[in-house]
Amino acid sequence: MSRNGTPEASAAAKEEFVGFFPQIVRDLTEDELHSPEVADAVGRLKEVIEYNAVGGKYNRGLTVVAAFRELAGPGQQDQKSFQRAQIVGWCVELLQAFFLVADDIMDSSLTRRGHPCWYKKEGIGLDAVNDSFLIESSIYRLLKRYCRGQPFYLNLLELFLQTSYQTELGQTLDLMTAPQSQVDLNRFTEQRYKTIVKYKTAFYSFYLPVAAAMYMAGIDGEEDHAHAKAILLEMGEFFQIQDDFLDCFGDPAVTGKIGTDIQDNKCSWLVVECLKRASPEQRRLLEENYGQKDLDKVARVKQLYEDLGLPAAYQEYEESSYQRLSALINQHAVRLPAQIFFGLAQKIYKRQK
Repeated sequence: MSRNGTPEASAAAKEEFVGFFPQIVRDLTEDELHSPEVADAVGRLKEVIEYNAVGGKYNRGLTVVAAFRELAGPGQQDQKSFQRAQIVGWCVELLQAFFLVADDIMDSSLTRRGHPCWYKKEGIGLDAVNDSFLIESSIYRLLKRYCRGQPFYLNLLELFLQTSYQTELGQTLDLMTAPQSQVDLNRFTEQRYKTIVKYKTAFYSFYLPVAAAMYMAGIDGEEDHAHAKAILLEMGEFFQIQDDFLDCFGDPAVTGKIGTDIQDNKCSWLVVECLKRASPEQRRLLEENYGQKDLDKVARVKQLYEDLGLPAAYQEYEESSYQRLSALINQHAVRLPAQIFFGLAQKIYKRQK
């Protein structure tokens, strides 16, 4: 492990990153775009960002900073370059906040990061849809302010726009596969699940932060990005399967959210694995109880997962997947430092939230 990978260095990097957040807020609320006539709207923007962009693990944003430190050439070891990496890291965190505000509405979620979802707060409701747009537009204002004029500016813009589109395609597939009004277990195939995960989670959570750092460090070759993508999309699948397991079996006091995948008729890893193992009678039980808000029915589905040994299957999957991921890193980290990828994998391995 590199010097920067020690727990002390990681804690210091996180403290520095979070400490930069007030500057982000100032940049977004105190610029030449804002005249007194929109002061109320700008006040709302400040409230939206301060509620929704903080309180998470910051893994995506910190990955931008850590990867840039590993990749930066001798001419990029200055304070301004590292500050830009912090800014781009916060742009990734804002993209995450944008997706989560909207996703919580679509999933009828109750809590996020240990607090009520934004739309559940008194007086917010579906106004949160527009609030999510405010968060998204903030990304491009920050990129323009700090990166315009840099050789990587266009690559970053295209990366953020492409990743947003890919994530939205994944969300569309997720919603189409799991309509709340109709439970159709035949939709829950392993192939559909993998496609949803790749597009909805892996591109923005794993490829985006590393690719952004690569572009900032001047690494823009297709081959280098293809190698990184091969590792990071696999890592994204690993991460989402963990998320699916924690949604059902995680402790809300630790995860900060109450899982709703069963009620929301989601195409999750657990239901796909359940269908592989279920007898005809168990499949009928699943059909009668999945995708419904009744907590007794949710409990029956969880019990079925237990009866089919899915917690043990998950532990086995986590071990084998980590080994497969390590082999992928050794295979594809040709001209890129393997530590970037091993550091990410170690952060999520055996996670509880």
